[in-house]
Amino acid sequence: MCSIKAYNCTNFILVIVFALLNIKPVLPGANDLHFHDGSSSADVIAGDIFFEILDPQELRYSYRIRPAKDFGATFNGSFHMTKARLVPTIPINSCSDLHNQEDISGNIALAERGDCSFVFKTAKAQQAGARAIIITESVHKWDDALDHLIEMVDDKMDIDVNIPAAFLLGRNGATILRTLKKLHMKYAIINLPVNMTYVPINKMNQPPWITW
Repeated sequence: MCSIKAYNCTNFILVIVFALLNIKPVLPGANDLHFHDGSSSADVIAGDIFFEILDPQELRYSYRIRPAKDFGATFNGSFHMTKARLVPTIPINSCSDLHNQEDISGNIALAERGDCSFVFKTAKAQQAGARAIIITESVHKWDDALDHLIEMVDDKMDIDVNIPAAFLLGRNGATILRTLKKLHMKYAIINLPVNMTYVPINKMNQPPWITW
């Protein structure tokens, strides 16, 4: 009889069952590093990457993002930005020419999902001179219960984009955007990417609003 919470008890039983069947399970929360079943950090992170916010202080954590699956450039060894600006696009959906091109140029754009395709948003950020774009769920539409990292795929519209793009959890995106607005800041200062491959999962500096 399990003496821990039912949720963890269920996960424990699933791990045993799948182990006996020689199947590797994908457990609830593993996508966001909420549940650690003994896998290595590299196994859990898979192809995802991280960035860290340096400023403002309220957002000084590491954030997991999922690179676009089949469009744009890759976050490879040659892509490394330190103390770069993460700039919310205006308009925030990045579905038309960006009004804050001067702030976006040479930096990393932050846009919300919706109203147009991921590829089109990336193209608009690229047009404004962005080095990369991070797309998050709409602040007004995301549901914490359904919040997960999305596989962004090519929409087959034959739009040429050659900057990296990645998806950020809605709760993280919403908190970043709301905090910047509250502090009257146009951007956050970040390092992208940061290497978390060999950092134990329970030592990762995840935001406190991410439930372990």
